[in-house]
Amino acid sequence: MAYKDLQEFIQVLESAGELKRITVEVDPELEITEITDRVSKNYGPALLFEKAKGSDMPVLINAFGSEKRMALSLQVDKLDDLAAEIMGLLEIADSVPQSLLDKVKVLPKLAQLASFLPRMVKNGACQEAVDLNPSLDKLPVLKCWPEDAGRFITLPQVYTKDPESGKRNVGMYRLQVYDGQSTGMHWHTHHDGAENYRKNCQRGQATEVAVALGGDPAITYAGTAPLPKDIDELIFAGFIRKKPVELVKCKTVDLEVPADAEIVIEGYVDPYERRIEGPFGDHTGYYSLADEYPVFHVKCITHKKNPVYPTTIVGKPPQEDCYMALATERIFLPLLKLQLPEVVDMHLPMEGVFHNCVLLSIKKSFPGHARKIMSSLWGMGQMMFAKFIIVVDEDVNVQNVSEVMWKVFNNVDPRRDTMIVEGPLDVLDHSAPLPLIGSKMGIDATKKWMSEGHTREWPKDIIMSPEIKEMVSRRWSEYGFE
Repeated sequence: MAYKDLQEFIQVLESAGELKRITVEVDPELEITEITDRVSKNYGPALLFEKAKGSDMPVLINAFGSEKRMALSLQVDKLDDLAAEIMGLLEIADSVPQSLLDKVKVLPKLAQLASFLPRMVKNGACQEAVDLNPSLDKLPVLKCWPEDAGRFITLPQVYTKDPESGKRNVGMYRLQVYDGQSTGMHWHTHHDGAENYRKNCQRGQATEVAVALGGDPAITYAGTAPLPKDIDELIFAGFIRKKPVELVKCKTVDLEVPADAEIVIEGYVDPYERRIEGPFGDHTGYYSLADEYPVFHVKCITHKKNPVYPTTIVGKPPQEDCYMALATERIFLPLLKLQLPEVVDMHLPMEGVFHNCVLLSIKKSFPGHARKIMSSLWGMGQMMFAKFIIVVDEDVNVQNVSEVMWKVFNNVDPRRDTMIVEGPLDVLDHSAPLPLIGSKMGIDATKKWMSEGHTREWPKDIIMSPEIKEMVSRRWSEYGFE
């Protein structure tokens, strides 16, 4: 069953021994970050701060901060289970029923897909309290790191619409709180929220925005997922939770939000106004630099009678965003395989902070195959940001970074096996000479063939014979080992 809301998820975390309550008063300015960072670095539990200084709202953080909790949030035993379900859907889309019997077999699955569409309801818990004279000061918004420009809302679902098509977009963009009624809107230039804003600017009109906090964790995750442009994030959330997302109309803007969100902030972004936003201690482990961004003006805040404020911190890994990235890696692998069937597995190591490094194993079948894969990836959606792509043979476990690096350090001739290209980079990449564009490197760590110009004999990996391994495993206790 889908989670009704965030508070039900909190109960599940507590029942599973995955939540710690902190009952003493703590300060949202720096103190919560230091506590959470220590817990995160020690792979500890989710934290519920019951008394946040200056606010009546408890603070939930690190709720996604382990592979187990990430799986719990999406209600699967393991993240690969969702990948298998997506593969099943792709098989439906890729096959044309040939007979009446085949069509009958497909109908239940198609009906299930239709049941994932979001649906409107008249009333929602997120509007139990309505404040038309709002102030963000009532929220326990964190100042995360010492050189942050201020307090930042870090786990929002930001809702906008395309002014041409009316299609909804849900993204996760940080919001720097300037005062009680305004924030920055950190729309990355490559993302759909920024595109909706630009279209409104061309028309000289404001962009209506609703920011939802909480709800079923599947909705929060969907806002981070690198979905194709025309896929509604709430349909994807419905697929994850196997139940449609219930929506209510906002009070002051023409948008719909999850009915069971904890808090909703309604307002608009002016088409002309810009303001310095940042710096902010970001998921790269560095401060992202200050720059001009649009300004979000708050018109209304609605919330539950007793809301919980969900938030997160980012910084040097591991942090909980690493596990959200892990979910994306596993869930979207089938889509990658659909376009590149030679791919065996993929890993986005946390040291690469999502977009800086991709490890791929492939079933190599022709000379230069690894370079073909690199070029293909750089042309696929947000994979264009990958600063390093490392390709290894199919027998290499890319989930084991040490094993991959062993192959790189031993198999690669730097002149022959590296490829450097120019192209778009993530806005947070500080290493490039210019913002948003720079160089990227592909590394071919596969075994080299004679047809690729390697005329020397390639040595075999050292592997013990299966018979001896089985015998030693069988006699292990006889040797005096546990």
